[in-house]
Amino acid sequence: MAQDSSKAAKARAVVASLLALESAIIAGLGIWLIVLTATADTFEFKPLLGDLLFAVLGSGGLAASAIGYRRGKYFGRSPAVLANLIALGVVSYQIQAGLWLVAVPLAMLAVATLVAALRAIPE
Repeated sequence: MAQDSSKAAKARAVVASLLALESAIIAGLGIWLIVLTATADTFEFKPLLGDLLFAVLGSGGLAASAIGYRRGKYFGRSPAVLANLIALGVVSYQIQAGLWLVAVPLAMLAVATLVAALRAIPE
């Protein structure tokens, strides 16, 4: 029985680490978008607000899921799965645009996190 809880703890740690990485990437992307919007030739408030909401809610939601996984809670499983399914949808658009340099790493991270989140289901 102790082996199962040890396996579950390791699985949760992997998912939490991947979610924390995704959260940091989303935060960095959000900050970059905010800087681009704020320094544009024509300043508009609504795009800036959208970028800010994307950064705060996206990064914050993934960080909250990671914290939940680290604490042994599984409330972050649904947001983690949903966020990575959305990321796979974004990958398809990146592939259609020919941005393989963005699509391949994003697909690898999304698939790894999705598989880890689904494998970390308690019995």
